[in-house]
Amino acid sequence: MTQAELRLCSLLLQEHFGEIVEKVGNSLLRTGPRPLRLLVGDTGLLPDQVKKALCVLIQHNLVRYEVQPRGSVEYEARSERILRILRYPRYIYTAKTLYGDPGELLVEELLLHGHLPMSCAVARVADRLTETMEDGKTMDYTEVSSTFVRLADTHFIQRCPIVPESPQSAKALPRSAPALAIDEKDMYIVPRLNLVGKGKRRHSCDKEEEGEHKTKRQKQDGGSSETPPDDGIYWQVNLERFHQHFRDQALVSAVASRMDQTSSEVVRTMLRMSEVTTASGASHTQPLSSNEIFRSLPSGYNIGKQVLDQYLALLADDPLEFVGKSGDSGGGTYTVNLHKALVSLATATLESIVEERFGSRCARIFRLLLRKKHLEQKQVEDFAMIPAKEAKDMLYRMLSENLVSLQSVANLMERRQHEMRENKRLLEKSQRVEAILASMQATGAEAAQLHEVEEMITGPERQQLETLKHNVNKIDASENQVDETIFVLESFIESTTKRP
Repeated sequence: MTQAELRLCSLLLQEHFGEIVEKVGNSLLRTGPRPLRLLVGDTGLLPDQVKKALCVLIQHNLVRYEVQPRGSVEYEARSERILRILRYPRYIYTAKTLYGDPGELLVEELLLHGHLPMSCAVARVADRLTETMEDGKTMDYTEVSSTFVRLADTHFIQRCPIVPESPQSAKALPRSAPALAIDEKDMYIVPRLNLVGKGKRRHSCDKEEEGEHKTKRQKQDGGSSETPPDDGIYWQVNLERFHQHFRDQALVSAVASRMDQTSSEVVRTMLRMSEVTTASGASHTQPLSSNEIFRSLPSGYNIGKQVLDQYLALLADDPLEFVGKSGDSGGGTYTVNLHKALVSLATATLESIVEERFGSRCARIFRLLLRKKHLEQKQVEDFAMIPAKEAKDMLYRMLSENLVSLQSVANLMERRQHEMRENKRLLEKSQRVEAILASMQATGAEAAQLHEVEEMITGPERQQLETLKHNVNKIDASENQVDETIFVLESFIESTTKRP
């Protein structure tokens, strides 16, 4: 991996999991697969610290392990998966857009913990939603459960691999580490659970705490503890499915910009119909007839079958070939050409980057090179109609600079960390004041008392906090923008390498 990737992975691990996990992860990233003994020696940490760090990394799918022929276990960091931490806010926001607050918090909880049983995730989200509701109102488990089922049905979450059950007759030697597996047909099957209950508020939980401790003590003293109904069935976020959704959204936006809103809605419908049946990395969606597409159009879209056929014909005849047609019997079938769409998106992204960084004349040369593939310097001068000296200078500038680099993201992260360090004392004070206010509000404090606590932060300090918030928001927005660019280009490269 490149130095830029290594630096960014280290920053992400440190920011999300702390120094010990970062040290173990960084060692694996630098050296490749290694056993526990060498990891302890390389990091200088205690064996117990390394074991706990590996547990965290495996829990979050950031490290994989493999049993070697002689029985030892080697651990390997998954750099591409660590870099996906950058995209966590986008996954969470997408879940909120598609499935509302319960969807947002379910995905957030799964990302926060790596994986969870359904019963645990539903209870956590119900509690969090209840905290935000008016007094006297609570979130029912059934509403969160139904959102969980919808996320599984559309493959945004999936079951984690488990240790397969071996036949009773089989007498296999014990392994030094379990081999996990799951049948593809079982990955999205939600267990039938009768989850009955309502979310609890934190202060009401405190009142029940003493009673709960008594119950726990009774169970520990010999009473039978109740096993969760879905014990051993864990769920995780399916990142590839989110990436498929991002790709589809980018494609729909491109069609809307090039043609019109109705054309983009036709393409969106085709993609939605194929989202679960089209394999990740496929070059085309499943073939669909115009009748199937017509029946699946959103109910609010009042266009007739004849108008739909005209739109499909226009899309199929477009030079970009986002939509392809095959056969004529029964009106023919239509597919979305995912690979060609990604080529167009990547080309447009690169042209935009070149124009922004080097100017419109460099962008003209870049478009020319994309179209002609290979040109001598003299040909570039002639075709682009740019003076020789200027053309040479522009070619050298584009050659000497990488167009897109993960270095940008690492710089932004370090800038954000610097801002937080410089204002550490003020941030800690602000958090203490917020905690006091929350506690007083929960106990019904008067407005005058709350105002007195708020005054603990002076006017200049409030201004400083606002400036910090503004700067951090700008950095976060820049990170997201860079990641969107990287996503388009990564998707294009992946689509190209998977082609036969």
